[in-house]
This record gives sequence, structure tokens and C-alpha cells, in this order.
Amino acid sequence: MTNETLQQHRQELYDHLTNELLPFWTSRAADYVNGGFITHFDQFGNDSGEDEKSLIAQTRSIYTYSSAHRAGYGNGKLAELAKHGVDYLLSRMWDEEQGGFYWMTNRKGEVLNNQKIVYGQSFAIYCLSEYTLATGDPRGVEYAQKVFDLLQKYAADTCYGGYFEMFHRDWTLKGPGPAGGDRKTLDAHMHLMEAFTTLYECTQQPIHHRKLQEVIDLLVGKIMHPTYGTGVPQFWADWQVAPQIKFDVIWGWDRFTEDGVKRAAEDNTSYGHNVEFAWLLLHALAILGTLPETYRDQLIKSFSHAVDHGIDWEFGGVFVEGSHSGQVYDREKEFWQQAEVLIGLLDAYQLFSDETYWKAYSNVHRFVLDKMVNHAVGEWWPLMTRQGVPIWTHMSHSWKINYHTVRSMVQSIRRLDLLLKNRNFSG
Repeated sequence: MTNETLQQHRQELYDHLTNELLPFWTSRAADYVNGGFITHFDQFGNDSGEDEKSLIAQTRSIYTYSSAHRAGYGNGKLAELAKHGVDYLLSRMWDEEQGGFYWMTNRKGEVLNNQKIVYGQSFAIYCLSEYTLATGDPRGVEYAQKVFDLLQKYAADTCYGGYFEMFHRDWTLKGPGPAGGDRKTLDAHMHLMEAFTTLYECTQQPIHHRKLQEVIDLLVGKIMHPTYGTGVPQFWADWQVAPQIKFDVIWGWDRFTEDGVKRAAEDNTSYGHNVEFAWLLLHALAILGTLPETYRDQLIKSFSHAVDHGIDWEFGGVFVEGSHSGQVYDREKEFWQQAEVLIGLLDAYQLFSDETYWKAYSNVHRFVLDKMVNHAVGEWWPLMTRQGVPIWTHMSHSWKINYHTVRSMVQSIRRLDLLLKNRNFSG
């Protein structure tokens, strides 16, 4: 690795972010008729017409515009977009009677699904805290704290720890099986960690500090595999490993069998999730003022498993998922794993000074810029073959939005700048 290589990588990401990725969204996402954001676009960037606005897509969009504005992009335009999204979120998706945010409205803002799903509530906390940090608008942190308090009241499991995740509108727990009321997931708890991190950064309140630390200890102590340090997807309420099933209200488009149970369901881990967890943990520790050394063993396992088994050294990029012990199950390339691994591998290289992490980063970087980005439009293909041929072709829907891609560019540029600064300083 040379300064020239660092600078080249940094410039490629910056050009993509400022000339392709952000313009894709700022030119078409805002719904100036009904409020909020349009989030469904085909491979050509045209509105594909789905009549829905999901909590996950609206909150992730608010986070994207807020965080990019806070990082110095957009000349104020992104802050205006974030406010536009918050106005819709608070006026059309907040449940004035029961508290919390509805899962889904149509484009006009009429409620289609009034359930309270903790995964979505976590992104409300995350985006609204980020919004206040970025703009100073107190409404963000006000509602973020309201949701946090609701989770402590209704969702927190005071017997086994962690949070139940699937609720009816009135916060009564949903039933078992596909309804999800009897399960807990890595996904929701990891996103609660990032949400509580940003909430604590915003408020500096001891209760937010304490609950963030609780989630971290739960993730490290219960959710990550005791031997391999890799993420286990689903659990029963008492934290015994549960078969990974498809929920009635689902986020993401994971490939399941027809019976709704994933192949190798109890020996299955995501390389992207493991690296995302590791870099989000590092960020949480920085906000808490805790040294990374405290969780060194966990961090090494999360990062090294992905590099040892998840990186495709032949065709580039990172595989979707595989066994905890190493066997790869799914060799396709999904957009969000690439995005999160870019950030995490730069953190791993900075932390451990191991050139293997830099080589792995360069591998994924090249795959993303050469294959994953649809340069004619500006966003990323959602799913590709191992060799880099698009399988799914939409640019956006409720589950594929700007959160992973823009965040990856903003955070990776920040880390490359830090590497350049440190090398120039030491040189």
C-alpha cells in the first residue's frame, strides 16, 4: 500500500459519492406531493410505482441525508431533504394513541400496516438522533427518546435480557413461529446497538450509556458464536439457538426455501453482518470512551472469519454467507455485504496493521467500483452472480435503499483520509 494507492482509492469513492450516488437520490427521492420519500426505482432509475412507504425506507433515508450532511456533503441540500423526511415521519407514521411508528403507509400516508416492529423502531431512534446531531432540530432527539422509552417499557425482556421484536399496534407481543413473537435476532439487536450509540452521542444521558453497554455485552456474550465469534441469526427467548425462519413481516430479501426455513439454518452466518457488527462495535466503543482492546478477541474473530472465508480472491467481492466453521454456502454477491465490508476492513487494517486486511479491502473496493455500481444510473446492483453479473436489477425498493451504499462511501472516505493523515504524519 502506498500513499498514491490510498489517494486513488479515496478519489474513486469520492467521485462515485458526489457525482453518481448522491445525485441519484437528490434528483428523484423527495415526494413533494405527499411528503416523505419515493423509494422504488427500477434499473434505469425510474419510479417503479409501488404504493408504499415503509418505516425502514423512510428512516434509513433520513439517516442517509442527515449523516452525509453532518459529514460535510450537499451544501445544505441534504439537511433540507432530511427535514422533509422527518416532517413526514412525525406527521404520518407516528402513532399518537399507542406510541411508536407504524410499519407501513401508502404513498399518501394512509396506514397499511400498524404493527410495531422493533427493527423499524431501532432505525427511527438511529435516524432521528443523527438528524438532531446534523441539524440541531430538537424534534429528532425528542422522538428518538420517546421510542427508546417505549422499548424499555414494552419490548425489553427482564427475564433473559435483550428485546422481543414483533408487536401489534398496542404493543402486545405477537404469536410464535412466523409471527416472530417467540424469537430474538442478531439483526435487530445489532441495529439497536447502532441506534443506542447515536442516541447516547446525542444526549449523553447515563441511561442511554447503560442500555448501550447492555446490548453490547449481550451481543458479545450471547449472540456471537462462543467458539468462532460469528453471528448466529435467530434465537428463542432464552437465547438458545433457533432455526432461522422467514417472518410474516420481513426485512430484506434473503433466499429461503419454500417451507420458509433456511438451509443449514442452525449453522449459518453472514460475512457482511459479522464485519458490520465489528465496525459498529468499534464505533460504539469510541462513543462510550472504551478502548477497543477490551473486546480484542471478538473483533479479531469477526474480521478474520470474513477475510479467511468470505472474500472471493478469484472474482472479487465478499460472499453472502456460510458455516461458522468456514464452508461457504452462498457465493453470490449482495450489495449491502460489500458496502459494510469496505468500512470494516479499513477499521481492521487501522486497528491491527495487518496487510491482509488492506488486500481484502482493495479486492472488495475493485469489485464494487468495477462490477457492483451501475454507473449509467448511479446506484448499486442489488444482487449479482459470483462473477459479477446482475441477478436482481432494481435500484431501490423498501429493503434496498441508500443507507448502506451512501454510508459506505462516507465512512470509507473518512477512514482513508485518516490513513493518509497518519502516514503523512509518521512520514
